[in-house]
Amino acid sequence: MPTLPSERTPEPAPDPDSSPDPDSSPEPDSSPEPAPHQLRGTAESFGIDAERYDRSRPRYPQALIDRVVGLVAEDARDMPDVLDVLDVGCGTGIAARQFEAAGCRVLGVDPDARMAESARSRGLAVEVAAFEDWDPVGREFDAVVSGQAWHWVDPAAGAAKVARVLRPGGPFSLFWNGGSPAPELARAFAEVYRRVLPGSPAVRHWEKSATGPYETVCDGAAEAMRGTGAFGAPQRWRFDWERAYARDEWLEQVSTTGVHTTLPADLQAAVMSGLGAAIDEAGGAFTMRHSTLAVTAVRTGPVRTCPVRTGPVRTSPRAHP
Repeated sequence: MPTLPSERTPEPAPDPDSSPDPDSSPEPDSSPEPAPHQLRGTAESFGIDAERYDRSRPRYPQALIDRVVGLVAEDARDMPDVLDVLDVGCGTGIAARQFEAAGCRVLGVDPDARMAESARSRGLAVEVAAFEDWDPVGREFDAVVSGQAWHWVDPAAGAAKVARVLRPGGPFSLFWNGGSPAPELARAFAEVYRRVLPGSPAVRHWEKSATGPYETVCDGAAEAMRGTGAFGAPQRWRFDWERAYARDEWLEQVSTTGVHTTLPADLQAAVMSGLGAAIDEAGGAFTMRHSTLAVTAVRTGPVRTCPVRTGPVRTSPRAHP
């Protein structure tokens, strides 16, 4: 999936000893759903099984990584030996490792200590904090990125902090993977959630465009970028790709999403059983049509001139056609 979860505090069960007025009608719940960044419990729940998360979550298209790194090369008068990249909500370091492979030096920030420890076990430098509270201690970066995580950050406060730490000419790039199976399987998935978790955002997710929620988040992020007055016009990118999933591969991945990480064990088991049966009915495997959506803006201001270097410049390899 993954989805952008929406949570409400469950209504208490009615008191059987109370006698409601038969002429009264219950007041509809008109309170607005909280924004994802307000759901701290969900945002910090992904470390419940960090190894499964790292093993099952899809990576990002190499063309995206190359394009972000390439923006630094376009805007810098002289490329530094190694690009310093800040990865916000780095999790286990999936995107961070891809940027390291492209020749960058990456610092991660994540609010979940368990995810941070998993990333550190893979050789990444990570600091534990919600990004809004994180102290950069005067450090600056050539690029700031966030994969599958910026919806957990207050968009206005987050963009303002990025403006503080990003060097002029550096890209601020946010990206998400979304995906849809064949329509009949998507309907079957929606029916499982409707039966087991009525009212869950997962029902809406599978009934509508899988990238729709991320389009909305990109819109909000772009607005926040513009609101700082510190970035150029946001660019929108899209990368389409496909991946085949066997039954167990998909069940492992879906269990790491925000809808599932806080579920009681009995509901989790019921959802997994239903999804597994739907995949079995489809032949035991299926192809997911993925789209990676990105919104990127470049920090404005005088572009620095890097000191003359004697060593080789490390840049991203060219994207393969």
